This record gives sequence, structure tokens and C-alpha cells, in this order.
Amino acid sequence: MNNMHKRVLIIEDELPAKVQLERLLKKHFPDFEILDHKTSVTGAIDWLKNHSVDLIFTDVELSDGRCFDIFKEIKPKADLIFTTAYDNYAIQAFKVDGLDYLLKPIDEDEFVAAVEKSITKHQQAAMVDINTIHEIIAAHSNTQKEYKKRFSMRLGDKIYIIHAEDIAYFYSEDKVTFLVTHDGKRHISDSSLDQIETMVDPDKFFRISRGCIANIASIRSVAKHFNSRLKVILSPDFCKEVLVSRIRVPEFMKWIGDTF
Repeated sequence: MNNMHKRVLIIEDELPAKVQLERLLKKHFPDFEILDHKTSVTGAIDWLKNHSVDLIFTDVELSDGRCFDIFKEIKPKADLIFTTAYDNYAIQAFKVDGLDYLLKPIDEDEFVAAVEKSITKHQQAAMVDINTIHEIIAAHSNTQKEYKKRFSMRLGDKIYIIHAEDIAYFYSEDKVTFLVTHDGKRHISDSSLDQIETMVDPDKFFRISRGCIANIASIRSVAKHFNSRLKVILSPDFCKEVLVSRIRVPEFMKWIGDTF
């Protein structure tokens, strides 16, 4: 398993046990950093009040009491691995959310498995965080976009409000963009077709050609044309032939909800 950097505190009043922990960590988890070593309940409490670590190895029987007194006073966010010669403290160890309980003399394989349990725990937590971020991004991306519901058109000193559902199509001619309503009225728009394409609801409007964006309600009929294109008849009548290119035919047919 890939190692990750962890800050470690050893709480142990027996020097041989402390040395063994350091040796095993150096051998199997060289990326880990042992920040300190404490031998007593009071010493560990004082240290943890001012420091934070990721992993704590702690004996149960210390020079001035049992390690459980530490965790009554301090609630560290670190993983706890208990190392002791006594098997009768296991229940208490897990009541304080101990990650593992190793009996002395510590078996090397069991030691490695306990530490890898800590690594796996945090890798899974990190993956959950990443997945949560992805879910938030996806939810944000899927949020219904607010499309333009009305357009204001200026004519002289008057402003006309035209609702999107009343628009039959937009088209451009000689670098001028026009808006045509279902009743056949034509207005000049200040926006380009490229800009309008991002403003209107794609469920209702489609860029049929480079020069025309049509409302689904304005399409009178669709017919096959040569070279695998489609000819679209609009209402009100459009001044030019409207053709859907061969490349855009599948997307267009999907938009109108039909296939040839």
C-alpha cells in the first residue's frame, strides 16, 4: 500500500517498546514523522493541548495512570492504536474509538496491518470528499439555466417588449440581426446570432443554419434535400431557403423529436 505522510505521537513509558515502535515505523512507513514521545498521562495531556497529530500509539498503563485519562481530558482527532501487554482493556479502547489494539510483544505483521488500516481510512475519507465535490459540481452544472424570456426592441423613442414565445425566428442579413414574430413583424436586434444562441432556451430554439435560429413552433414542415440535407419551411415565410447541413441533421432531428 502506498504510504502517506502522517504525524505521529508515541505515548509509552517503556523504552524498549518505544524503540520497537520507532524501528517498525522507520522500516515500513518511512514517510511518517514522529513528532514527540511522552511517558505519562499529564505529559501527554499538556502536549496534546498545544499540538495536533494524525496517529497516536499509546500504552495503557503509564507511569502516572492509564491512558484513558488522557482521552477524558483531550479529544484528539488522531487515530488511536493501543499497544499493551494486557488484553482486558480492549473494550475500553474501542469505547474511545480506538482504531486497533496490539498486544505486546507487538507482532510486526499486525503492526503493519494496523497502520495500513489508518491509511486506508483516510484515503477513503479523501475519496468521499472528492466524490462530494464532483457531485456538487455536477449538481451545479445540471441546474436549470435561466434563459432569456423577453427581448426589448428600441424603435425611435419607443421600447417594445417581445416575449420569447412570440418569436418565430432570428436571422442575419448584411451583418444585421433581425427578430421575426409569429405575426410576421420584423425588428432589428442589437445582439448577434452567436449571442442570441446562448440566450434562448435550446429546447425551443435551434440554430438551423449559420444565418437562422428558429423556434420549434415556427417550423411548418421539414423535407429531405439533396446531399443528405434537410429543407425547413418556416412560418411566417422566410425570405430565403433554409437548409440544415448534413452534419447537423442528426442533432436537428433529435431536437424536433423525430427521425428519417
